Amino acid sequence: MLNISNIDITERIEGEKFKTIRLVEGKSSRKTFIRFLYIISFVSLILLFLPWTQNIRTNGNVTTLKPSQRPQTINSIIPGKIEKWFVQEGDFVKKGDTIAFLSEIKDKYFDTSLMSRTQNQMNLKSSTVDSYKSKVMALQSQKTALEELRKLKIQQGRNKLLQATLKAQNDSNNYLAAIANYAAAISQFNRTDSLYKDGLKSLTDLENKRVKEQKAFAYRIEGQNKWLASQNEIINAQVELSNIRVKFDSDIAKINSDIFSTLSTQFDSEGTVNKLMNELSNYSFRNDLYYVKAPQDGYISSMVYAGIGEMIKEGDPLVRIMPTQYQLGVELFVDPIDLPLMNIGQKVQIQFDGWPAVVFAGWPNASYGTYSGHVYAMDMFLGENGKFRILVKPDSTDIPWPNALMYGGGTNNMILLNDVPIWYELWRNINGFPPDFYKNKEQTNLNQKKK
Repeated sequence: MLNISNIDITERIEGEKFKTIRLVEGKSSRKTFIRFLYIISFVSLILLFLPWTQNIRTNGNVTTLKPSQRPQTINSIIPGKIEKWFVQEGDFVKKGDTIAFLSEIKDKYFDTSLMSRTQNQMNLKSSTVDSYKSKVMALQSQKTALEELRKLKIQQGRNKLLQATLKAQNDSNNYLAAIANYAAAISQFNRTDSLYKDGLKSLTDLENKRVKEQKAFAYRIEGQNKWLASQNEIINAQVELSNIRVKFDSDIAKINSDIFSTLSTQFDSEGTVNKLMNELSNYSFRNDLYYVKAPQDGYISSMVYAGIGEMIKEGDPLVRIMPTQYQLGVELFVDPIDLPLMNIGQKVQIQFDGWPAVVFAGWPNASYGTYSGHVYAMDMFLGENGKFRILVKPDSTDIPWPNALMYGGGTNNMILLNDVPIWYELWRNINGFPPDFYKNKEQTNLNQKKK
């Protein structure tokens, strides 16, 4: 019962009958208990000033630092039917080893002589291209010959025009002379006629002057006709020169048209040749794709398709392969609130699943069975699990990681932060404060180099 009344019952208890009461109330036991309390208090006070390493606990798994060293799926680039498997699960393959053989399922590629026929088409089209090139060269030669002949004909027409011009000038001078002679003959006839009327000249002299006048008139008419004929010759020479230019320009334009038409056909044929070359190259490359080969050394871990004769689509996975050469690392995930405490090069203590370990959270150096690592990379975006992924690589200055580690194994990780006294860590946890923001010397030196 509870002693809640004012009546004291201690006097009614006979303590000497009870050994425990006798030991507690004895002087020697009381001193021992008090001494024990002092020692506990003193040790606890000392422990409060011991260093404590702040850390973040998180789980993770073993991975590789390079994506090319992680398990990968070998896909089929082309659709086909599985005809033969050359490996089985667990086999070791080297780079370039054949894994499977596929057969064609598209009727476009059923022809066994497809490449040779395509090659013949390409050769024929190439010959056509060469023929068009020869035709273009012949037309170019014909054009050059016409241009040379055009120059000669134009020069000939210019010479005729010059001759006609000079002849017209000569006929013009003769015509002017005939006009002057005719005027002189008229003047002489008039003077002779006056003298004849005065009786100073005979009738014979008068008739002679009349004859000379008629001859001079005839010469003037003849000179005028020759001058007009020369003018017509000039016009004819100009017309002939213009006809020469028009004729040869038309012939050269026709040859240019034939050249451009031939070049157009030639370019079209060259395009067909290039298309056939592309198809031939694709057919050759496709033939190599019938044999699915290993991209690197590794072990066949699993097969997606197992049977013979199964149909696969383009891009379907066939097998999964695990590379033999890899550099292990650890990927772990931290909460967004802890991300500001992370930085490249930060130290991490790792406990691998399957390896026994004795872990002291606040004293990582006193832990046994854990391995050291450094933060290698951090994702700058939130993962699907609501946390940020961090990659850790082995610490080359510490104990090497076990050789028997396998990809995908689980880990228990401690991301080490600042060293503080135990009393400070207790005070921080009681008040709910976050760990101290900490940067190691490597990160500080790296930032200084960047600056």
